[in-house]
Amino acid sequence: MALGWNEIKDRALTFSKEWETTANEEADAKPFLDAFFNVFGVPRRKLGTFEYRVKKLNDADGYIDMLWKGMLLVEMKSRGKNLEKAYKQAVDYTRGLKDFELPKYILVSDFNEFVLYDMEERTNICFSLKDLYKNVKYFGFINGVNKPTFKEQDPANIKAAQLLGKFHDNLEAIGYTGHALEVYLVRVLFCLFAEDTGIFEKQQFQDFITQRTAEDGTDLAAKIQELFQVLNTARDKRFKNLDEQLNEFAYINGRLFEEVLPSASFDTTMRNALLECCYLDWSKISPAIFGSMFQSVMNPKERRDLGAHYTSEKNIMKVIKPLFLDELWAEFEKIKKDEKAVYKFHDKIAMLRFLDPACGCGNFLIITYRELRLLELQVILTLQTLNKRYHQMDFLDISLLFKVNVDKFYGIEYEEFPARIAEVAMWLIDHQMNILVSVETGKGLLRVPLVKSASIVHGNALQTNWQTLLNPVNTHTVYANHTNIINVVNEPELPYGTVNIYTKTHTKTTKEEVEKEITNDIKFDYIFGNPPFLGSRIMSKAQKQDLVDVSNNAKNIGELDYVAGWYIKAAQYIQGTSIKVALVSTNSIVQGLHTSVLWGMLIKRYNIKIHFAHRTFKWKNEAKGNAAVFCTIVGFANFDSANKSIYDYEDIAGEAHEIKVKNINPYLLDAKDVFVDKRSSPICNVPEMNFGNMPADGGEFLFTTEEKNEFLLKEPSAKKYFKAFVSAKEFLNNTQRWCLWLEGTDNEELPKLVKQRVDNVYDLRLKSARPQLAATSRLFAQITQPKNADFLIIPRVSSEDRKYIPIAFFDKTHIASDTCLIIPHATLYHFGILNSEMHMAWVNVVCGRLESRIRYSKDIVYNNFTWPKDITDKQVKAIEVAAQKILDVRIEYSKRSLGDMYKIKDMPVALTKAHNELNKLVDKAYRATPFESEPKRLEYLFELYEKYTADLFTTEKVKKTRKK
Repeated sequence: MALGWNEIKDRALTFSKEWETTANEEADAKPFLDAFFNVFGVPRRKLGTFEYRVKKLNDADGYIDMLWKGMLLVEMKSRGKNLEKAYKQAVDYTRGLKDFELPKYILVSDFNEFVLYDMEERTNICFSLKDLYKNVKYFGFINGVNKPTFKEQDPANIKAAQLLGKFHDNLEAIGYTGHALEVYLVRVLFCLFAEDTGIFEKQQFQDFITQRTAEDGTDLAAKIQELFQVLNTARDKRFKNLDEQLNEFAYINGRLFEEVLPSASFDTTMRNALLECCYLDWSKISPAIFGSMFQSVMNPKERRDLGAHYTSEKNIMKVIKPLFLDELWAEFEKIKKDEKAVYKFHDKIAMLRFLDPACGCGNFLIITYRELRLLELQVILTLQTLNKRYHQMDFLDISLLFKVNVDKFYGIEYEEFPARIAEVAMWLIDHQMNILVSVETGKGLLRVPLVKSASIVHGNALQTNWQTLLNPVNTHTVYANHTNIINVVNEPELPYGTVNIYTKTHTKTTKEEVEKEITNDIKFDYIFGNPPFLGSRIMSKAQKQDLVDVSNNAKNIGELDYVAGWYIKAAQYIQGTSIKVALVSTNSIVQGLHTSVLWGMLIKRYNIKIHFAHRTFKWKNEAKGNAAVFCTIVGFANFDSANKSIYDYEDIAGEAHEIKVKNINPYLLDAKDVFVDKRSSPICNVPEMNFGNMPADGGEFLFTTEEKNEFLLKEPSAKKYFKAFVSAKEFLNNTQRWCLWLEGTDNEELPKLVKQRVDNVYDLRLKSARPQLAATSRLFAQITQPKNADFLIIPRVSSEDRKYIPIAFFDKTHIASDTCLIIPHATLYHFGILNSEMHMAWVNVVCGRLESRIRYSKDIVYNNFTWPKDITDKQVKAIEVAAQKILDVRIEYSKRSLGDMYKIKDMPVALTKAHNELNKLVDKAYRATPFESEPKRLEYLFELYEKYTADLFTTEKVKKTRKK
């Protein structure tokens, strides 16, 4: 076990006095360095080699005073010599080292002065021998108690995953696969981490491999198997004649080494791959990101984009800070001068329970645990100033003071391997936090054997009863006295009392009955996570059934994405409790039909209230291959709160700013809880919108210009049957296509080649899911073409990179495809309103999405859009003039397609100006006061929507009454 800092400081003071007169490099360097390493409780001979020979740039031999491969190079000089020259000499030596031998630190010294260079951070620290005790923390890397930095983008994370990937491939190549391989890798990971962080002795695992196994690797598998058994056996239970080097390993336990695995098989290459892993400094690995990276080593295809799908720390903090962390810190700041209140607060945070029901490799649990331990550390340091007994920390068992532990963290994960990684990663982050505690308090804290562990269940979260994860038999001691008052005590008695977290009068008397009742009473405090992003159209049958089951076959449940299941399951679980929930999901859950279906259920059936929300932001991390996903975060509970916040993003890839609000509705607006449902006709007095015409022809009626010309060469009389065909693709890209339009024709009059096309359509439809359409094979399957009217076209799907959806007029000679929506009899006024910021604000919130693209809907978006209520003729005319200006500007740029013209970065200045002028007029048509922002527009539109729908509901009731 690593020494505590207080003991290291004492040893440093002794060392400084013993060596204060030492001066000669030749005579004293070696014993000086041996004694220096002993300050940290680590024998130098286990780590470094004296007089390590290298080739210098001039091809001459050089000799490094001491080299610890991959970690430290030491260059000693006689007292008073120039240390800058010593450093240059040391750097020159590094050019003769192999990559894995390159040191992270260089130390130069003349026995009296020390300069330590951090080669990765490009920093250095200088001090004299007498001040060594003040600077020992800079040498924490020697015994694995260096203060952790938690850098998620540290190159060490990627290097580590690559090395383990190589080791994994070697094992898989010989046929060691499946569950055994997964557990084997997790155990090796733990050993690598343990020897660099003070759980094992420094390089203990590496030395065991190099010193106790043959270079050809033939006996390595058996030796590792034996090691796993030793790590799972308490010292007093081990064989009396056990190999001494094996017996020196600590007892780990914690279920990690319990299972007996089939033996592997190694060769020279595989042994070298494992040793290569040992040479890396695993103390720098971040468990938060490395879990996901480690998972990716199992799939070589995913390894190309290592870490592409992990949840970044930044995004995790967006969830946990407003969910509970900010509140806990605020509470601590308020009471930190009151000793009794601090004790009580410490008990509180030690008993908080956290569940991630889609935990993956445990990123959310890891970061949450780390943040809670950081808060606890401040609590302990505060108690040091408030309580005299805490000043005597050297005389206490420090493990009694720190009560936050991994056993209050729970997860559910569908895949077994990530679940196992999550469990181990929680031990790793626990140990990193113990190192931090040791650094800050000067007293060593090591929690081995691993008595407590996070509860990570391998299973389907939507089919699992979340309450079953809480088992008081495993996590609590149950006491009952003659009055049936039950005390559930989680920790032994501490210097300042007992942690009493549960007191209740029970009618049950047997231990089993009491435990069952307690299981039902104890709940999680916080539920959070990042459930899987799976759209409704790509879910498997089993996943669709999960949604049906969890929602009790709710209406329109098939429209929802898979993530909705976690919202529903959480809402059911938290009924009648103070549990708070926050989930990350694609922004589809607050858009389109999803909103009314999902949130209608959550709010009306389960009385859910939203406490905070992050509006749409771009899901990203720093990893290569980062998928472009647009997400929201919604925090909610089964009770209301006066403290509600919306986090808004002016740029979806930028930073959020917090807005305090009175209410957060399902569209993440400061407005009442209203729902925009499907409506068959417009809510306002405007022309109806229809789908375009659906060919359902297998391409028989559709032609490019070249195909049309070729067809007419063979069948000139068919010319009168061709009409311009406009799909969203042609519309946005300014290309041309044609169709055979045979409405109003007689089959007998059709030219031969046209008849052949009709016959082909007949055959195709007859074999389709709708064979009845074969009877009208001469016609499009769905015809909505206006007879004698021009119309507006709106593409049903449009890029999110456009501020406005391109909309345009077409005359009746054009046939609109069903990839477009059409508005017959539309005027310039309608064109103007639909091209305004007001309409786009509604679109951006109410529309559904296809990936990140806008998916316009007539029933949800257009039919529910609230047009200006009391607009004057003068205002209508002004809007029409501004709308015409937009059309005129488009003509000036007619060589460009509308799709390109409306890209935000490429919009012509004149077009932007024309739209801005229109926006001002449209805004004034709604109200005289300008709108400060898009959320303000939306709040106004939803208020207006509520008024319109209230009138409609009143009218419907009156009609029903009259009918009766």
